[in-house]
Order: sequence, then structure tokens, then C-alpha cells
Amino acid sequence: MTDEELLRYSRHILLEEVGVEGQERIARGRALVIGAGGLGSPVALYLGTAGVGHITLVDADHVDVTNLQRQLAHAMDRVGQPKAESARTGIAALNPHVHVEAVVARADASLLDRLVPQAGVVVDCCDNFATRQAVNAACVRHGRPLVSGAAIRFDGQLAVFDVRDAASPCYACVFPADRVPEETRCATLGVFAPLVGIIGSMQAAEALKLLAQAGRPATGKLLMLDAREMDWTTLRTPRRASCPVCGDRAKVQGPTEL
Repeated sequence: MTDEELLRYSRHILLEEVGVEGQERIARGRALVIGAGGLGSPVALYLGTAGVGHITLVDADHVDVTNLQRQLAHAMDRVGQPKAESARTGIAALNPHVHVEAVVARADASLLDRLVPQAGVVVDCCDNFATRQAVNAACVRHGRPLVSGAAIRFDGQLAVFDVRDAASPCYACVFPADRVPEETRCATLGVFAPLVGIIGSMQAAEALKLLAQAGRPATGKLLMLDAREMDWTTLRTPRRASCPVCGDRAKVQGPTEL
């Protein structure tokens, strides 16, 4: 680690749970972020400023002026640009020393099967149920931890799923694929701007903990926030042995360590 890196990341290094070794793990880490919008903005910026060595951003959308109310990785002069590329620019303005790959595409099964095995942690910041299920299935197939977040109106949620842990559920254990919820989008229902910052920052925190091997990941529970009252509810989420996605853990691929 260079003198510049020691200075830049000194506040992490001072943490007993992180230290030089944890920061070096972060520097060697690879994060895959699905979605560069409301949740993906704080995730991308915090992973970048924390020094994650390689960040891949996947998003097919373009920056719109209505995004700027809450999507802090973007700016007025980048309206019309692909969000993944705009967020890469936002990271570079804060930390030019990390490698950021912008993938302007939808996260379908084929793309996920190429990108997920390369990642040490996957952070799902998308806004639709089908993509969440596809991301989860890919993480199960390739044995990668998944940090999942969602936010709409004043309601947010966070969970960590890690099939390397025998007791951990996957996303489909908690939200079965055959129980398709009514799609809720902020374009029609609205979203409280700071809410995506709260949930996205927590997703970044969980991803960094996993990469640095610091603290205890929030596996096995679903954290739900009612931002109207700033009340948190925590639900325990056991693994479902009959889950069609992760029920047969013998088929899970990938290493047991990041």
C-alpha cells in the first residue's frame, strides 16, 4: 500500500475491524452493482471512495432530469448519458484510482452468468422483481453473496443472502418467484429522496463488510424501514429447504471464500 493510499484510506485503517489487511482486501475486491439509479448511486460512490479495486456497473437506462432529485451519482451536464457511464464519471471525480467498468445493458441471465463469477460481492440495486430473481439465481449458481435493497414511497428494505452459509436463505426463499408482486415504480408512486440514500448506503456498508471480512453480515434477516416514522422492523428469514432456487445446495458453485 502506497503512502497516498495509507493517507486516503486512513480512517478505514484506523478501525480495528478493518486495518491494513481489511483495506487491502477491499483494494483487491471486485463488486458487481446491478442498477445505477437511486440505490446504485450511493452504492457506487461509497464503493469507489472506499477503494474497491474493480467495480462493474450494469444499467441500460439513461440519465433523465427527473433522476436528479435522488440519484446523486449523476449531474445536470450528464443528462442523456447512459447511467452506468455517468456513475463511472461520478466515481472518478472522487477516486480516480479504482477501475470502473460500465456495462450499458439489461442484466439478463446470459450477462449475469458472465459477470457474477468474476465478482466477490453482488449488489442488487434494480427496480423490478424479474431482474431481482435473475440476479439471485445467478448468485446461487455461482456461490456469490448478494446484497439486496429496495425503496419506494417512504418504505425501504435491506437483506443479505449468502448461499456459502448453510443457514442463509436466498432471495427466492423470502420472495418466491411464483408470487409475483404488483410492480411498484417510483415514476408512478414516487419515492422520498433521502430514502434511497439510506438504503443504498447500507447496501454499500454490507458489501464492504463482506469484502473486508469485517463485522457480521446481515444474513438471515430482512430489515424494513418506514421513513415516515423512522421506524425499523427486523424479520428473521430462515432458509427454505424446498426453495426451487437454492434448495439443493450441492449444486452451488464457486469458492467458499471471497
